[in-house]
Amino acid sequence: MDFKNKVAIVTGAGQGIGFEICRLLVANGATVLLNDQDGRLAEEAATKINADNGKACIPFPGDASEISFINKMVDAAVDLYGHLDIVIANAGITLFGDFATYSPEAFFKVLHVNLGGSFFLAQAASNKMKLQESGGTILFTSSVVGHQALKSLAAYAMTKAAIEMLAKNLVIELSPYKINVNTIAPGATLTERTTEEENYEQVWSEITPMGRPAYVSDIADTALFLVSDKAKHITGQSLIVDGGWTSVSTLPHGIK
Repeated sequence: MDFKNKVAIVTGAGQGIGFEICRLLVANGATVLLNDQDGRLAEEAATKINADNGKACIPFPGDASEISFINKMVDAAVDLYGHLDIVIANAGITLFGDFATYSPEAFFKVLHVNLGGSFFLAQAASNKMKLQESGGTILFTSSVVGHQALKSLAAYAMTKAAIEMLAKNLVIELSPYKINVNTIAPGATLTERTTEEENYEQVWSEITPMGRPAYVSDIADTALFLVSDKAKHITGQSLIVDGGWTSVSTLPHGIK
């Protein structure tokens, strides 16, 4: 897949899945604005990527759930490069909690970041892409818990299911402008965060039909296909990457 002359924004990309998506985009020719709320992580991530690929990865730290920052980031991409081809709304938070005692503060924070950030990034980006003859591509990051219930994740799962419905609705809004919109739904994935959880890899290896959790490369390779020109006729879809877990839905035990 060739991303030469493509300009992309990826949010929540200081590490994990987002970082790997940025790395592969740049390695395949794209210029990428790499966003993370943690400025140090964003700078370090861009430096790592640029060590192998010149200076095509630009750190853009900030809160991707805040509308003023979203507009600033989208405007910067277009001002710097003249166009914006790919936007991946990957930033999100997971706040576990029992439904009976889940606080309003946690509830609205999850909605603000996961839903608000995705919605308004898509809005700002698509308003720029509409002005381009080539249109553009938007990809949301959902989760398998948007398809399969897991304890203590009611609010988070709700946002992920909503993101998938947002992608479907935007088919109506954006297809006339050559903008396709899809969602990727990762399952259990080995990242810097999850590998710190006790028994994570062992538990998910036992209950995943393919015998292991996903690597970040499994998710990033799928994301690259969905934002490539090879997938321009795919829109409104959600692609689950989980080693078959949602087909059997064996619940995890022993993760602390």
